[in-house]
Amino acid sequence: MTQFDEQATQGLYEKNLITENQFQEINKYRSLNIFSLNAELKLLLYFSVLLFTSGIGILIYNNIDTIGHIALLSILLVIIVGCFYYCFKNSRGFQKTETAFDNPVLEYLVLLANILTCIFIGYLQFQYKPFGAHYGLATLVPTIVSFVCAYYFDNKSVLTIAVTGLAAYVGLSVTPQDIFNENNNFYNNQNLSYSAIILGVLLILWTIYSFRINLKTHFSIIFQTFALHIIAIASISNLINRELFWMIFACILAASSYYFYKVSHDLKAMSLYVFMIIYAYIGLNIVLFRIFEHIDFSDIWELFIFLLPAYFIGSIVLFIKLIKNFHKEIAE
Repeated sequence: MTQFDEQATQGLYEKNLITENQFQEINKYRSLNIFSLNAELKLLLYFSVLLFTSGIGILIYNNIDTIGHIALLSILLVIIVGCFYYCFKNSRGFQKTETAFDNPVLEYLVLLANILTCIFIGYLQFQYKPFGAHYGLATLVPTIVSFVCAYYFDNKSVLTIAVTGLAAYVGLSVTPQDIFNENNNFYNNQNLSYSAIILGVLLILWTIYSFRINLKTHFSIIFQTFALHIIAIASISNLINRELFWMIFACILAASSYYFYKVSHDLKAMSLYVFMIIYAYIGLNIVLFRIFEHIDFSDIWELFIFLLPAYFIGSIVLFIKLIKNFHKEIAE
């Protein structure tokens, strides 16, 4: 990397894009061998937030009988209000484009405040049931708070919480009893699968609209990632479990794979590209298996067994080649 940086600087100097004095200053700065701990410090801050919120949960669990519910809820509320007040006071306000706090610690205070808000509302609903039997509202309220904070403070971590909450709310809204019934699961719940696909499409449409109005376009990678996983998993589950109309879901998976193939190149997102290939490969194999169910292999069974290892080895080689080619394309 150092050699690459030196060659890049030399190239800028030879093209007269920087002066000789600037070239010497850059080389002098590099000779100091200064390196940044920014990523490491942010990682420590992230773990600090997780440890703090985990500690709050353990504190509630171990002292619920001695401290009391009202006291614990009051402590949580004071911390939440304090965090939000400090963040709003020191923020730059809402902006449509990407922005950041002057102090990166505040980003983690926003994350902390939103996690504690989820804990507060969940604890409040569990103990006092202010929303009654409408458990979806206990998910929707912190989801709305997270969306507002994500866009106001430009925080991707909080946006992840918000989209996760939205997905959970959709699930709770469709079949609130059946989802938590031990005799049922996601893959057997057709309505939930359909809702998941609709949610994924809505996330894609929101991303497209955001680009048109230039609203937090850097959030698109998060929305597209959630949309990819939601649509692909719902489609694959229906490919496996649906005896009728499974070809429709095969077409949905194929169309979504093509879309995310294009998006991964546009955004230069390796993660989208890798998961798109994985989901498409799984779907392709399921479709092939469903087709082969109606074919008699009794005469060529030995040949089929012989070719199967070659098929999987070839798939691995092709996967590696595709990743390498994609990496070259986004590096250009």
